[in-house]
Order: sequence, then C-alpha cells, then structure tokens
Amino acid sequence: MESSNLRIDKRKNDELRQIKIERNYISHAEGSVFIEMGKTRVICTATVEDKVPPFLKGKGQGWITAEYDMLPRSAPQRIIRPQTTGKISGRFHEIQRLIGRSLRAVIDLSAIGERTVWIDCDVIEADGGTRTASINGSFIALYDCMSSLVSQRKIPGMPIGNFLSAISVGIVNDQVMADLCFIEDSNAQVDMNVVMDSSDNFIEIQASAEGGTFSREQFNQMMDISRKVLREIMDIEKKIIMG
Repeated sequence: MESSNLRIDKRKNDELRQIKIERNYISHAEGSVFIEMGKTRVICTATVEDKVPPFLKGKGQGWITAEYDMLPRSAPQRIIRPQTTGKISGRFHEIQRLIGRSLRAVIDLSAIGERTVWIDCDVIEADGGTRTASINGSFIALYDCMSSLVSQRKIPGMPIGNFLSAISVGIVNDQVMADLCFIEDSNAQVDMNVVMDSSDNFIEIQASAEGGTFSREQFNQMMDISRKVLREIMDIEKKIIMG
C-alpha cells in the first residue's frame, strides 16, 4: 500500500495508530483493560455473574453480553447521558450487539457453565474507531476474566479458542486507509468495520457508502488492508497475553 500525503498524522495508508494497552486497570473487575488507539481511549471491564438470561436457563451454557457508552466530554460536543434521556441511542445499542457477537464467536460458551460475562466499554475520549478499540480491549479483558475463572478452578480450562481483533477502514479522497481517525472518518466516501479471528475467519464486516458507491475492486482492497492490520493487532495481543 502506497504512502499517503493526505493523512493528518503522516501515517501510511496501511499503518495503525500507536496502540497502548494496560491490563488490570480496574481492581474490582475480573478482567479490565485501558486501551488507547491513537487518541481514542476506552476502559473495558469483564464481570462474571453466576446466572444466565431466561432463554438459557437449564441449558448448561453461559452468555456474554456488552454495554457501551461514551462519557459526556469524550467528544468535541457534550454527549447527553442515557439516563437523562431515558433511553439508549440506536447507535450505542448496535455497537453493544457488535461487541457481544464478536466475543461470543471466539469462546466455547458451554465451557463456562451457566454464567454471564458482562462486558462494559466506556469511551473516555473518541477520535474514530471507538467500537473497534472497544472490541480489542474487551477481548483482553475477557481473556483475563477467563484466566481468573481457571485459576479459581471454577472452569476446567481456557474456553477461548482464537484471538480476536477489529479495525476500521475506509476510502478517503479515493484512497483506501486503515484505522481512521475522526477527521478521516467524517470525510470518508466509504466507511467499514471488520472483525477477524486468529484463524483468518471474519466475524463481522460492516461497510457503508457515504453519499457514493464503491466497486468490488475497492472492497477487495479494503479487505486486504484490513487483514494486514488485524494480524498486527493480534500480534500485539499475543505479546501482551503470552508475555
């Protein structure tokens, strides 16, 4: 992928922003991570509850669900808290479902017993890619949570079978770019989010044209650049988890 002179931070089109991850960020949680991808910063926690939703009672398997929120001044304009309006925005609800689906795809839910793992993602600063940063941070928080259950002998072994990563890509000024910051995302002709596991299987692909269309060739270019950077993120996760 050729370099671009259009990116405000001078990155190459296939170059990730700097990623920083701090584990055990919240002492009360079974798993917790503070993740930074550029200026996007998210706190992710994993909490175990010894019960499952009604539709899973008696079936001998667990569940993973997620909640996502943005602090009022995580964005340039103050965001009104959901409890003030009395409802969660449609966008936040869709992101929560994406996070939950992504994590459930890499874990054997029958191996955790009738337990629910609550994943909470709180964006403290948003500069593009908040949902994908949330998935990346949540994966490590979930891994640490499961490690805790294994060490306490509450489950027999690690139920997570694959690593997991997510990234935003898009077409900005007719160029395919990975890991879009807010300004790039706001000016994108095409916006796409991709979630992949360490077996190179895709879990979710969300692609939308913003006022235009994109070709099959451009779609293939976005998938190629996604796979490259998703593997790089998983390499970072492996180094963090495996030491």
